[in-house]
Amino acid sequence: MAVILAQPTPLVSHYAGPVTRPGQHRTPSDLRRRSALAGEAAAASAEVEVALATPPDATSAAFFDVDNTVMQGASIFHLAKGLYKRKFFTTRDIVGAMYKQAWFRVVGKEDPEHIEDARNSALGFIAGHTVAELEELGEEIFDEVMAHRIWPGTRALAQMHLDRGQRVWLVTAAPIEIASIIARRLGLTGALGTVSEHRDGVYTGKLVGDLLHGPAKAEAVRAIAEREGLDLARCSAYSDSINDLPMLSLVGDPVAINPDPALRAHARAQGWRIRDYRTGRKAARIGLLTGAAAGATAGGIAAGLAVRGRRHG
Repeated sequence: MAVILAQPTPLVSHYAGPVTRPGQHRTPSDLRRRSALAGEAAAASAEVEVALATPPDATSAAFFDVDNTVMQGASIFHLAKGLYKRKFFTTRDIVGAMYKQAWFRVVGKEDPEHIEDARNSALGFIAGHTVAELEELGEEIFDEVMAHRIWPGTRALAQMHLDRGQRVWLVTAAPIEIASIIARRLGLTGALGTVSEHRDGVYTGKLVGDLLHGPAKAEAVRAIAEREGLDLARCSAYSDSINDLPMLSLVGDPVAINPDPALRAHARAQGWRIRDYRTGRKAARIGLLTGAAAGATAGGIAAGLAVRGRRHG
């Protein structure tokens, strides 16, 4: 039995099925099961945030990715810098996962085996830290380095949905603790994020399911839609990354925000709306290179906090 973070009331989740051990090959069914569990856990952890009065438009909602969609750059990198500054972890803690996280960003491909290796090799150091500790530091770090990095254009889109009486959720592989802080500070309905197991308020160093990434995001959106009575054909989703295609393809109104080349091409082919709030293609290219270098440094902490890289947030 795993006690899962749900702010502020803990939830309980049961995982039925074998857990893949480090070094074991994960089959497609393993990946689907982990994605489904991650999505269900994320939806369950949004319980408090969505326990609001029924909005005027109760069957429509909007779902926003975070990194490079709502926030300029990688939320995990900003978080990692703040945690390192506060001695939440040491350099030694993250060395083991740096290579694989650098691979994600420089090569631009997310090998499931690499994700699994990074996940299993770097989760240990979070064990023993408390939920309250991470939440308190997350609030400080948001004020210091995240608040001024919110894209005004994307924030306006989210507000547009709120003004229409629709609910708005963030959907990100970032830790649910951090995702919830961002959502609350922006006045959104809530957040779906990666859930880390804890017992009695102390992290065990394990995930519930897997990172809320790719197919797992779609599972989380499906779970929220079913629970809240949403009509996905009337919902919108926003992302910068082709990795979020499963989520984007679920809704009737998918929108590419600051898209990577693959998503831009797909959006054009499908006739989806595209919004780019960056100052130019040159700046975008520089941003990609900077993100690659930054990601190599922050990689281990990203895996250790059960979060994702720059392009799939």
